[in-house]
Amino acid sequence: MNKSIDELSNIATQIRRDIVRMVHAVNSGHPGGSLGCTEFFTALYGKVMHYNLPFTMEGKGEDLFFLSNGHISPVFYSTLARFGFFPIEELKTFRKLDSRLQGHPTTHEGLPGIRIASGSLGQGLSVAIGAALAKKLNGDNSLVYCLHGDGELQEGQIWEALMYAAAKNVDNIIATIDYNGRQIDGDTQDVLSLGDLHAKLKAFGWEVLEEKNGNHLESVIESLETAKKKTGQGKPVVIILHTEMGAGVDYMMGSHAWHGKAPNDEQLSLALEQLYLNLVADY
Repeated sequence: MNKSIDELSNIATQIRRDIVRMVHAVNSGHPGGSLGCTEFFTALYGKVMHYNLPFTMEGKGEDLFFLSNGHISPVFYSTLARFGFFPIEELKTFRKLDSRLQGHPTTHEGLPGIRIASGSLGQGLSVAIGAALAKKLNGDNSLVYCLHGDGELQEGQIWEALMYAAAKNVDNIIATIDYNGRQIDGDTQDVLSLGDLHAKLKAFGWEVLEEKNGNHLESVIESLETAKKKTGQGKPVVIILHTEMGAGVDYMMGSHAWHGKAPNDEQLSLALEQLYLNLVADY
């Protein structure tokens, strides 16, 4: 991809428009975390990650991405459509009967860009590590990326995987943690505090980067590029990405309430006003 920051910023705004329209249309879905991760997805698919189209499941010679916190499927689907994996029109089918765009990503429908079924939290890092090891065995120097929610880190399997990756020197993986401080039942600090996450990840043997401006596109791109430079040095790499749940839509920000709640007609109109584009390319 060779798009300018302005072009990528417009795509990010369009993705946000897609997110709120998708969940509104079926009165179901997870807008909060999706909106918060928009810059990450735009940076990853628009600037940082190397991939080929048309999509192939094998992904030989290209970077791979695994979404572990699969409930933020709206941002994933919109990103894939906006970057050419499947027709943008298909976003209309989100969460509808017989759609390939299920509430949580699945593989049996054959949707391009989806490599694993996700939504059962805690599993994505294990899968990503397996893919990274496979690339090493095949002499493939491409990288593996994965995304996780901060509340997801309350799952024990994550910590087993973190320990394994460091012990086995899986240094071709870049994991990112969406650190928005919210989960379905409240603030992560209140539900089950993560404590000093940076220190914990470092103690588990990972190279740890921290990005405080996770909703600033250029900062996210810079962090991902820095992470790439840290690969191949014997340690797996993780980015703690500080984001705001509901970023871009003011009434969704600052609370866990919009983790899994769809806007009504009036709220949708307000969101779209805030996410104004001169040249709107809605589906």
